[in-house]
Amino acid sequence: MASRSAITNRQRRLAVEVRRMREQAGISIQEAAALLGSDRTMISNIEAARTGLSEDRVRQIACHYGCADAALTDALAEIARGRRARHWWDEYRGKLPDGHLDVSEIEHFATRIRTAQTVHLPGLFQTEEHARAIFEFAVPRLPRLEVELRVAHRMSRQSVIAGENPTPYLGIIHEAALRLEFGGREAARRQLTHLVEASELAHVTLLVIPFRFGAFHGAGQSILYTEGPVAQLDTVQLDTAFGGHFIDAPTPLGNYRSLLDLMEGSALTPDESRDLIWSIARKL
Repeated sequence: MASRSAITNRQRRLAVEVRRMREQAGISIQEAAALLGSDRTMISNIEAARTGLSEDRVRQIACHYGCADAALTDALAEIARGRRARHWWDEYRGKLPDGHLDVSEIEHFATRIRTAQTVHLPGLFQTEEHARAIFEFAVPRLPRLEVELRVAHRMSRQSVIAGENPTPYLGIIHEAALRLEFGGREAARRQLTHLVEASELAHVTLLVIPFRFGAFHGAGQSILYTEGPVAQLDTVQLDTAFGGHFIDAPTPLGNYRSLLDLMEGSALTPDESRDLIWSIARKL
């Protein structure tokens, strides 16, 4: 087990789940140290993600903690197995805030993605000119290089919904987001046309909540929900004025699943949604 400096969201999640496993077993840090032939400092470092874990060590910990959930243990061992792997978003490390890289990571490893947007369109379906226009509205104003890095990163993120094995995606969009003309009328028309085309992909479902439906659950929120190989490894990411906020505790995860279900039930059907997007685009 080696210490490392750059800790990813996925590595932090492994550490959190190992801690939860210990706590659910009713084992103290001192008792865990005795079981694993270690000391309190090592257990604390493991649970703070300051010390990495191998696949074998994860399985050993699960055994000593009496974890009977084989699927969860396998999923955590898989995270440990890939701890040294490099991915495309690592090229942006030190160039963009870590939150951007963490979003890329959770999307990449998701088995299914659900989002809800009330002001912005889903990042995975934004055109380059639309994304650039959004970043140019940042406060304080971003340097040109920063804007271009963020645009390039956002375009690369879209690999999860392309290729031979795309991730199933369900997006809920309020009509307000469809009518904000980022980049001007022509850019907005091209963006909405792109959205219509994306909605026709077999693995993509886009649902619109129209103005005429009035109030709805989750109004004003921007939610990214990524499903893991087991429900315990689901993750929610929320956009805030100070960057992304990640949620992984069981109770709020359940609440966000319920919220997205309610929002989905408040939306038009996929065909009706596509027709509304197309009608807005034609009028631009």
